[in-house]
Amino acid sequence: MNAPSNNWFGKLKTQWPVVPLRSVAKLGTGHTPSRSVPEYWETCTIPWVTVEDIRREGEWAMTPLMKTEQHISELGLANSAAVLHPAGTVMLSRTASIGLSCITGRPMATTQAFVTWTPNSDVLYGRYLLAALKAMGQQFEYLAYGATHLTIYFPDISLLRVPLPPLGVQKAIATFLDRETAKIDDLIVEQQRLIELLKEKRQAVISHAVTKGLNPDAPMKDSGIEWLGEVPEHWHCASLIRIAERVVVGIAEAATHAYVDDGTPILRSTNIKGGSITGEVLRIDPAFAAARGSKAIRAGDLVTVRTGNAGATAVVSPALDGCQCFTMLVTTLNDGFCPDYYGFWMNSAAAQTYFQLEGWGTAQVNISVPILKALPVPMPPKSEQQDIVNFLRDAIAESDAFSQAAVRAISLLQERRSALISAAVTGDIDVRGLAGSEAA
Repeated sequence: MNAPSNNWFGKLKTQWPVVPLRSVAKLGTGHTPSRSVPEYWETCTIPWVTVEDIRREGEWAMTPLMKTEQHISELGLANSAAVLHPAGTVMLSRTASIGLSCITGRPMATTQAFVTWTPNSDVLYGRYLLAALKAMGQQFEYLAYGATHLTIYFPDISLLRVPLPPLGVQKAIATFLDRETAKIDDLIVEQQRLIELLKEKRQAVISHAVTKGLNPDAPMKDSGIEWLGEVPEHWHCASLIRIAERVVVGIAEAATHAYVDDGTPILRSTNIKGGSITGEVLRIDPAFAAARGSKAIRAGDLVTVRTGNAGATAVVSPALDGCQCFTMLVTTLNDGFCPDYYGFWMNSAAAQTYFQLEGWGTAQVNISVPILKALPVPMPPKSEQQDIVNFLRDAIAESDAFSQAAVRAISLLQERRSALISAAVTGDIDVRGLAGSEAA
C-alpha cells in the first residue's frame, strides 16, 4: 500500500503542530446487521448512517446529521459488530463513494463502509475535524485502491495526520466556515434553481411554438383533443401515420454477438437525450445490419424511445445515415413534413402527455408501434414548420448559453468553497478576527 503523504496541507504558515489523527481521536468503524433477520430492521429506533444520508444533506454540509433513512433495532445492535457511536462522532466513507463525511448530531450506528473518529474533546473539536476531512479530498483519492470498487484501507487511514491549532481556534474555524460556506451554498442553490427555470422555460417555449405557432394574433380553433387544446385555425390535425411513410420497430433481437469496433452505428435508448443523439454510439457487423435492411434508418428519420423515457425522440443526422437502432421506434415522414418540427413536437409536453396516457406498464411506461401511429400531430404549412424550427433553434441556443454560464458559476463556487475550507483548516486564513471571541 502507498504510505499517505503527511503534507497534504502543504507548508503551514502557522506554528500549529501536525499530529497523527489517531492520537487525538478514537478510530472505529461500523457493521451491517444481517438483512435476513427481519427483527434487526423492524420496529427500529437506532439511526444507521449510509452514504445516501450524506448526499441528501449535501456532501459539503457542516451541520450535524440528525436523520437517517435507515434504522436498526436494539436486537440488531446487540447481535452484530455494529456500534452505537456517540453524538459528535465524525464519519468518513472509505469504500465505493470515498471521502464523504459527516458529524453526528445524536448517537448513531453506521456501516462497515465508514470509519469513525470520536474526538478527544479536550484537544480536538469535532466540527474542525469534519472541515479538515473535507479539505482532504485529493489525499483520499491518492489512498484509494481498486479498479471498479475503490477502498481506503485501515492501515493507511490510521496514518492520517492533521494540523492541530488551539481548541479555541478550531472552534473559530468551524464558526467561520459555517457562515462562509452557507453563503456559497446559497449562491449555488440560486444557480441550480436558475438552471431548472431555464429547463422549464425551454420546454414551455417548445410546447407553445409547436402547438400555437409564432403569430400571437392568429385565429385559433379547438383541435378536438383535450390535452392539445386550441391550435391555429389554418392548421390541420391528423394521426402520425397519415403523414408517415413508415413507423417500425428497429432491431429487436440479441445483437451483442454482432458488435464490432468499426461497422454500422446502432442507436440505443441511452443515446436519446434532450431531443439529441448523444453518448457513445456502438457499432455492429455491416453484414448483420444489411440482413436487416428493412430496418435501416435514413437521415431525417425520427427515432423514439419505447420504454423508460418513453416518447423521447431525436432526428437522425446525415452523419448517421444508414444506421440501425435497438428496440426503438423509427418514423420516416412523407415529403412536405419537416422532421425537425415533428422532433420538437414529439418531445413537447403535449405529446409527452399522450404517451403517458396511452402507454402501458406500471413501473415504467411503454409505447408500441400502434400507439405511435395514432399520435395526433398538428400539420402547419411546411414553410411555417421551418419557421418554427428556426425560432426554436435560436431560443434553445440562447437558453443553453445561460445554462452553461450557470454551470460554470457553480463549478467556480464549488472550487471557492473547497479552497476556503482548506485555507481555514491549515491557517492560511486567520479566522480569529472573523469568527467572534471563540478563538481567544
